[in-house]
Amino acid sequence: MKGFELPHHGGRRCWSIGRRLATAGADAAGLTVLTAFLVPARQTLSLAGIVLIYLTAVVIVAATSGLPMALAAAVASDVLVNFFFVPPFHTLTVESHDSVITLAVYVAVATTVSVAVDLAARQRAAAARSGVEAALLARITQAPLEERPLSAVLEHVRETFGMTGTALLERDADGERPVAVVGEPPSADPTLSVPAGEHLRLVADGPPVFAADERFLALLATAAARALQAERLASEAARARELTEIDRLRAALLAAVGHDLRTPLAGIKASVSSLREPDLELTDVQQAELLATVDASADKMNNLVENLLALSRLQAGALSVHPRRTALDEITAAALLHTPPAPGRAVDVDVPDDLPPAWADPGLLERVIANLVANALEAGPPDQPVHVHARQDGNMIRLHVTDHGPGVPADQRERIFAPFQRLDDRTTHHGLGLGLAIARGFTEAMNGTLSPTDTPGGGLTMTLTLPTTP
Repeated sequence: MKGFELPHHGGRRCWSIGRRLATAGADAAGLTVLTAFLVPARQTLSLAGIVLIYLTAVVIVAATSGLPMALAAAVASDVLVNFFFVPPFHTLTVESHDSVITLAVYVAVATTVSVAVDLAARQRAAAARSGVEAALLARITQAPLEERPLSAVLEHVRETFGMTGTALLERDADGERPVAVVGEPPSADPTLSVPAGEHLRLVADGPPVFAADERFLALLATAAARALQAERLASEAARARELTEIDRLRAALLAAVGHDLRTPLAGIKASVSSLREPDLELTDVQQAELLATVDASADKMNNLVENLLALSRLQAGALSVHPRRTALDEITAAALLHTPPAPGRAVDVDVPDDLPPAWADPGLLERVIANLVANALEAGPPDQPVHVHARQDGNMIRLHVTDHGPGVPADQRERIFAPFQRLDDRTTHHGLGLGLAIARGFTEAMNGTLSPTDTPGGGLTMTLTLPTTP
């Protein structure tokens, strides 16, 4: 967690030897400078006043450099007072018993004050440390489990303790293996190693830490174990949802395909059996009707198989898209030519031939328009034509396929794009319900959009929007 630095206790500062020597030198220099200023004024200052000034210096050393340096400063300042300010000067001999008592009391008071200051510093450091630990734990634990990734917890550990790398190891029959790593991979002999639960261990490489740090690290290790458990539960839940969706699609496929395959097969079988019946005398008109039934049933089966193959390519991410400049009027005409005819139904087309070409895959675009028109013919009333018109809108082309059927409620409009979904799922005579799902999938693969809106006066308008440039 950036912005947090765990404070170390006063006497446990993890300082290098060079820094300790530099601090000792600074303290010695401070006492030397102080003595140089006080020596000229020793005739005007009392011994008690000089001792109090040195005591102040010792307190400053205790607050800034810790107890060991403060004790050293107390002893050194006592020697300085004796040598420079207690007669006879420039010797360690003390003539007056009062001076001896003053020097002894000074050392005792300086030592006591140094210990008190260091203890207060320790308590402040402990309080600050507790606050940081509490804030860090609260930040980790208050987030929902699904928003608490394991990598984030390990990153908290790494940044908080200044480690070069942290990892959560899991033990199995083949030994330990890392399940998550942040920073450098774990070494064979990590600096920190804390149990994180059954078969789990949190390790980190970096500078050494003290017992209090390890206790806090144990709490973070528990948080890491819970984060791992949450991620695995979320993965299992996602897998369960995926299996449920697969089962739902399988059941819908079996139910719909069972009907839609059986119907054309029954028509083909009955028609062919009638044509092959030697005892059945058929007129030319009757034979033509039976052959037309065979042809229409075969077309229906072909469309069924094409839809299923298209859906499988979409769901597998294996759809090949080859966009190029495409004349929308030509593709619309081809799509209407291959749309199964609807007796008594008309299609009103208004796609100008001077529209700029759309940037689309011609084959996919033809299939999209054919599916939209077929869906509109199926939804609209027999006495109302389906309107197909296109216009340019800036650098986009919008193709509208409009019917005057019952329309689709606003809360159901996304549902019609799901595979095997129809507004009335109680019957299957309207096909598999793949047309709009395939249309949207193909459209999005071409970087277009397909959106439904209400038709003025009733019905549904599907708007296909495609770019004119790559």
